[in-house]
Amino acid sequence: MDSQTKAEPMRVLVTGGSGLVGKAIEHVVKQEGGCLKGEQWTFLSSKEANLVDLQQTRAVFEKYRPTHVIHLAAKVGGLYLHMKENLHFLRDNLRINDNVLQTSHERGVTKVVSCLSSCIFPDKTTYPIDESMIHNGPPHDSNFGYSHAKRMIDIQNRGYFAQHGRRYTAVIPTNVYGPYDNFNFENGHVLSALMHKTYAAKKEGTPLQVWGSGTPRRQFIYSLDVARLFLWVLREYDEIDPLILSGESNMVCVCVCVCFDTSKSDGQMKKTASNAKLRRYLPDFTFTPLSEGIKKTCDWFVNNYDIART
Repeated sequence: MDSQTKAEPMRVLVTGGSGLVGKAIEHVVKQEGGCLKGEQWTFLSSKEANLVDLQQTRAVFEKYRPTHVIHLAAKVGGLYLHMKENLHFLRDNLRINDNVLQTSHERGVTKVVSCLSSCIFPDKTTYPIDESMIHNGPPHDSNFGYSHAKRMIDIQNRGYFAQHGRRYTAVIPTNVYGPYDNFNFENGHVLSALMHKTYAAKKEGTPLQVWGSGTPRRQFIYSLDVARLFLWVLREYDEIDPLILSGESNMVCVCVCVCFDTSKSDGQMKKTASNAKLRRYLPDFTFTPLSEGIKKTCDWFVNNYDIART
């Protein structure tokens, strides 16, 4: 453990603190004993600072003076929004990431853990994908802007270590789902959007329409599992190279079979990732079973429909 961590408790700034993973980390920190004595945790939302703007980024770092940063903030959306706005996703995320990482460096932040995405994986590759294969070919065309911006975090982390000795790293979760997700029909991720569609179809007595053919395969990980792993990475993981966060469940075929709208894109057909490296570090970590996580997320959505992002 580094000398700064020994000298004083961490002051952790979580960017994107009001989103899916940010809310899960807040739950683990505040309700599962994830905050150690003396630590200060700040969960930053876009309402407090627009991290696309360098001056606002610097101001929020000056205000909270973090020693450690969990960087979740991003311009995000579902498949179809990515397809419509690839350039916007590229430019905004490049700015956000550069502002956060460079300001962290300028302020002497000890460690930054950034959140990447499985969409950064090459479209044409062999499976399962591991951490060494991230840059082996272009990502899927549907979200190339977001994917390339996220890949650049890994490049920047390597640069900050090579040139300045900074211990900045990243994790790559597979498809995250859970409470506080974006459940919007068009812009939400696959599980959350399907939950909302099913809820609406049942309530209105209408057929359930699923976009795409139903054949793509995905790996899912519950948001609270991601949060618990984030805290371990922040405290214990010492590599610059990224780490894939993936549960034990095999690929899941989304097949809620009522009516498939095959005029809509499937996106990448599969992006199966290996968690072998994670298991070498944490062989006994227990993941939330998919059925249990889906039930908890559905229950949260129904009970919090008025405040859910729909």
